[in-house]
Amino acid sequence: MTDWTALIRDVPDYPKPGILFKDITPLLADHAAFTRVVDDLGDGLVFDKVVGIEARGFILAAPVAYRSGAGFVPVRKKGKLPADTYEVSYDLEYGSATIEVHADAFGPGDRVLIVDDVLATGGTARAAVELVRRTGAEVVALSFLMELSFLSGRDRLPGLDVRTLLTV
Repeated sequence: MTDWTALIRDVPDYPKPGILFKDITPLLADHAAFTRVVDDLGDGLVFDKVVGIEARGFILAAPVAYRSGAGFVPVRKKGKLPADTYEVSYDLEYGSATIEVHADAFGPGDRVLIVDDVLATGGTARAAVELVRRTGAEVVALSFLMELSFLSGRDRLPGLDVRTLLTV
């Protein structure tokens, strides 16, 4: 595992006072680091489809799918997908949210890797797992660039293969 800490910028008081935002754009701009991240997110796994969770998850999941010869499936906020969807609502610390996936995005038995940039409280990741399972597909793993361990998101994903490249 590579230490990419120097390529993740801390932005204090963003998006609101008291929050220390972890900005991954410098890492994405570094070709060698970005390539390594894409390679490592799917390393050692066998899957047919890669889910990217809106929005920064798209940046990582699409090249993982391309590199692995798999399909890419976006999981989006409610109302952003044009065809029939499955949806899951979940609680956030400041309200609630709903995410959706196209109802025909997966076939029964598809092996699915879920990719996102950050594992925080685990609510969005858990909702994405539920969406995939509702279609009859199998979640083989969840892979994140970074885990905010102090928020204990991993605890909301019991029995699942959860992988992170960096833990803060």
